[in-house]
Amino acid sequence: MEPARLGRRQRPRPGPYRQVAFKLDYAGGWKTTRKPLWKTFKDRCQPYDGPALPNLVVACKAPDGSYWALQSWQRMLPNLGYAPWKKLQRARELHLSHWTGDIPQLDVYLDYVDWGNRVYHHLFGKFTYNGKPVYGFAATRSGAPLDDFGRNVYLDTLDSAYGYGWKRENSFLAHRPNGNFCYGFYPHDPYAGYPRGPRRPAGNGERYRMTAMGPGVTPIVAWESDGLPDWDPGNVELTTLDANMDALADTIHAGDDQCKAR
Repeated sequence: MEPARLGRRQRPRPGPYRQVAFKLDYAGGWKTTRKPLWKTFKDRCQPYDGPALPNLVVACKAPDGSYWALQSWQRMLPNLGYAPWKKLQRARELHLSHWTGDIPQLDVYLDYVDWGNRVYHHLFGKFTYNGKPVYGFAATRSGAPLDDFGRNVYLDTLDSAYGYGWKRENSFLAHRPNGNFCYGFYPHDPYAGYPRGPRRPAGNGERYRMTAMGPGVTPIVAWESDGLPDWDPGNVELTTLDANMDALADTIHAGDDQCKAR
């Protein structure tokens, strides 16, 4: 990764790239040098002219042509459209990034999927950086990454059965080794540890957005698009779109048994 000189290297792992991570001194230099280094810093930032970033707080261009950015977002919102009931779920995280060149890319496509006796809204896609897939090497059964390489993608839905406004639908891993993912908007029983109640409805909405933290010290990236209309087997335009998306999904998933087009 480009900004390796600015972070400590992690242990090399097999895969598409090596990563770096920031080693932060929240005491302004006192922790590492016993001096208030922050008082000696000079503002050499130039106006930001890089790619558009979601959840941006501030960004600038350094004299060497690289970019720095701070982004703030609510990563820990509960899934399935629930309103936060814990303080941590409402927290806004501050994300620092530094990079040169292109930023990570979220490519997302909308279609439909058969499940049971119904057809549901569905999406799939791929998470890449510099043309290479982003994925991890270990995760829990629920999909939480167990290393610094894995990335969840976070899906929000607008004006859905959950109510007015943006709600967190779910979050899920970019799969190894293709960086691909897929998700069906099915009804869900409340997850373990969630408030008791009836089954949650299908969360498809008028619009969707997906957000993910880039690998290493690259920025948070996002995708956003209008949703599709409900499935109508008599609509030639929808059936053609779905067939084309099935063919594309077969290429993107490349044999991934967790993501199969119908």
